[in-house]
Amino acid sequence: MDPRKSNRPLAGAGDDVGAAELGRRVAENLRQRRKARGLSLDDLARSSGVSRAALSQIETCKSNPTVGVLWKIAVGLGVPFAELIGAPRSGGVVLRRNDAQVLRSADGKLESRPLTPAGASPFVELYELRLSARASHASEPHAAGTHEVLVVLSGQLKLHVDNETFELGGGDAIAFAADRPHAYENPAGSEARYHNVIVYER
Repeated sequence: MDPRKSNRPLAGAGDDVGAAELGRRVAENLRQRRKARGLSLDDLARSSGVSRAALSQIETCKSNPTVGVLWKIAVGLGVPFAELIGAPRSGGVVLRRNDAQVLRSADGKLESRPLTPAGASPFVELYELRLSARASHASEPHAAGTHEVLVVLSGQLKLHVDNETFELGGGDAIAFAADRPHAYENPAGSEARYHNVIVYER
């Protein structure tokens, strides 16, 4: 994507098909993992902060959840994020660029593309983030012990963790505890790109 064209919609051709496939996969993974843990929809609603009605709609493919809702569900289930959105692992798994299911925030200003095949590791996930010009995205605290490493590929980043703010430019990196409230902010007038590594407690 051309970072100079940051005001265009982040959606692209084939997104409806991709969203439908992602919705089916999330529905199946959510249902399997919830039942394997002996959780009712009410139990998961309490642990995730996502309403029972919303969980039911996701499980029956009647709605496509945002990246924020998926994070809440993953934390509520106690599973890595990629396990909730990914396909089952068998042998070597290749993730082709065009096959990666891009996730978007509710306002469409944050785009997250998985860079590791689903099931590659239960402890580490890698994403490419794109944040629109002068946009910000608040993230719920992840599961206890989770850490993130952010690398600025292009543009700028203001990272807010609790009451601290860190300013980074191209090539800069930061590691932080992601089990606390945190937010990504792009203060610049063009789109910014980051690599985001999520490390779960072993």
